Amino acid sequence: MEALKASSRSLEITVISCENLCVDGNLVTENAYVVVRTESINSYTTSMSREGGSYPSWNEKFPMDIPFHARSITFEVQCKMPTGAVRPVGVARIALSDLLAGGSQTENLEFLSYRLSNWDGRRNGVINFSVKAKTPEYSIPSTKPAKGMVMNSGKFEREVTGVHVGDKNSNRVAIGIPIQVQWGYPATVLACI
Repeated sequence: MEALKASSRSLEITVISCENLCVDGNLVTENAYVVVRTESINSYTTSMSREGGSYPSWNEKFPMDIPFHARSITFEVQCKMPTGAVRPVGVARIALSDLLAGGSQTENLEFLSYRLSNWDGRRNGVINFSVKAKTPEYSIPSTKPAKGMVMNSGKFEREVTGVHVGDKNSNRVAIGIPIQVQWGYPATVLACI
């Protein structure tokens, strides 16, 4: 079982292409790439476009874990110039609420186009991409008696020492299930395993 990720959402973003990118009034025809960032330290970068004329394309998928505190995703298009310098071409900061308009639990594929702006705030091309929300897969771990424990008809015959939920140093989550445990006493004790 994968560890439950309570602090993030999963999206699959595919950077498809761009249109009408310009640097210093000239169309960008090659060596453009896209950096995708969320409000975390992680970023994803496409390869450089080698052809496509004024419509560089990548069609590259990135599975992204988006923190719940994140409010936007940034697409930044950059271009490597013949001199070796990297020039910013355009940026689009998109609210996650726009991308997840159908709800974060749906797995619908959305194709979107957003206008890019250069660092002066002027329009500079369009980016085309798709977004698909990935729903987390949850499963309940199998509970088997831990070492030194014997289970008989739902009652423990020896001292309860724990329940095996994974390997040593596991980051897996045990889901508590209340059961009734009979000790050798007249009182009934409820335990959560």
